[in-house]
Amino acid sequence: MGKIRLLIADDHPAFREGLCRLLEDEEDLECVGKSADGYETIKLTKEQLPDVVIIDVSMPKLNGIEAARQIKALYPAIAILMVSAFDYESYVLASLQAGASGYMSKSTPLSQLVSAIRLVHKGDSVLAPKATEGLLHRLSTSNGSIKIDADHLHPREIETLKLAAKGMSNKEIAKELIISERTVQTHFINIFRKLGVSSRTQAVLYALSKGWLTLDNSH
Repeated sequence: MGKIRLLIADDHPAFREGLCRLLEDEEDLECVGKSADGYETIKLTKEQLPDVVIIDVSMPKLNGIEAARQIKALYPAIAILMVSAFDYESYVLASLQAGASGYMSKSTPLSQLVSAIRLVHKGDSVLAPKATEGLLHRLSTSNGSIKIDADHLHPREIETLKLAAKGMSNKEIAKELIISERTVQTHFINIFRKLGVSSRTQAVLYALSKGWLTLDNSH
């Protein structure tokens, strides 16, 4: 299999260059571009067509969240992993709404960041625990039961979403539900289509906000 092609977008040269070198120490990762602002990130994405774009939230000229939104509009298959020195709920929510598959703190250990890159490349979602704890509490309802809306999600799709909310990968969900990974992927495709979202995390947050599942269900 080919390497996962990465584009790193950050306005701090030392962080940008250093992260690129560290990630390329991994046999399955390749840094194909580095950018210093949002517009340059979009331009390089068009030129290089990376598999994963790692974007700092705060960048000059065009912020990382808007850059992510434009990239996902142009290339839905490219995975976006947002990184930031801050765990503000507003940053996390805006990143997810922009189509990012993950949000990680810049203080995250390298091993966890590498794992996050591999996960978003496979289609999974990853969120730094501190970045999402308050957000999930704010979006969840006080109702303790799952409300299945027949016009939206089928019971099996709700079950899949519950396990995704626990942070399970597609492989783990397949094992738990005794189905194939391909079936899990099909469930997610249907969930995304019905809810009008583009990532597992967006789907979980949407379900929480609608009261279809609560924090009691997802932990």
